[in-house]
Amino acid sequence: MEIKDVVLKLIGQVKPIGESNEDDFRFENLKNLCELTEQLVCVINEIAYRYRDSYQYSIKRAGEYAFKFIDKNLNIKD
Repeated sequence: MEIKDVVLKLIGQVKPIGESNEDDFRFENLKNLCELTEQLVCVINEIAYRYRDSYQYSIKRAGEYAFKFIDKNLNIKD
C-alpha cells in the first residue's frame, strides 16, 4: 500500500455522490484533506526557501528539489 492510499483511507471518501447526508461527511473529509495538503506544502516550501542556497551539497540538493516541486508542479512563484 502506498502512502497516498493510507492517507486517503484515514481521511475517508471525499468525492461527492449527490446524497446530502453522505456528502456532508465527504465534505468534512475534503476539508481535512485540504488542510493536510496545506500543511505538507508548507513543510516543502520551508525546505525550498531555507536550504536551496546552502553551500553543503546534500542540503542544497533537498532545497533545490523542493523549490522545483513548488515552482513546477504547484506553479507557486516567488
